[in-house]
Amino acid sequence: MAAEVRVGTGIEIPPVDEGRRWVVGAVITDGRGRAFAQRRAPHRRIFPDSWDIVGGHVEAGETVLEALGREIAEETGWALTEVVADLGSLVWTPDDGIERFEVDYLVRVEGDLDAPALEWDRHTEFAWVGDDQLDLLADRNDPTHTFVADIVALGLTLSSDLGHRGS
Repeated sequence: MAAEVRVGTGIEIPPVDEGRRWVVGAVITDGRGRAFAQRRAPHRRIFPDSWDIVGGHVEAGETVLEALGREIAEETGWALTEVVADLGSLVWTPDDGIERFEVDYLVRVEGDLDAPALEWDRHTEFAWVGDDQLDLLADRNDPTHTFVADIVALGLTLSSDLGHRGS
């Protein structure tokens, strides 16, 4: 990351321990009551053709904060400027059998929010989703899987509560 990233008061960024597979996620809001989501390509091994927040795996030698900034830059072209709120953590194991330790944050970014630079081979479209559109984020393959909608809803609520004006 080129610039210093601010981390809000009371937000703890966990250290990466080598024995775990870490994943980071970012809810990015636009200051108009909407959050950024992108659809994973149908050929993706995990959650194909599903809506997702920005994020991915922490690479060897990276911190959680470095991975968050890298994933945001790679998936949108935007630059991480601030970690605004902790949205929680979870442990999950997809069908590949590898357990993941995920941490998610509400963040601010710099860049043209109207023109994300998607990784078109990995994501097929994007949307700015408001509270009234969370059903769009339901997993097509398993409508009971509401994690993305739930984490976006939490991010939108906290963004509103904190008076977050977007990026």
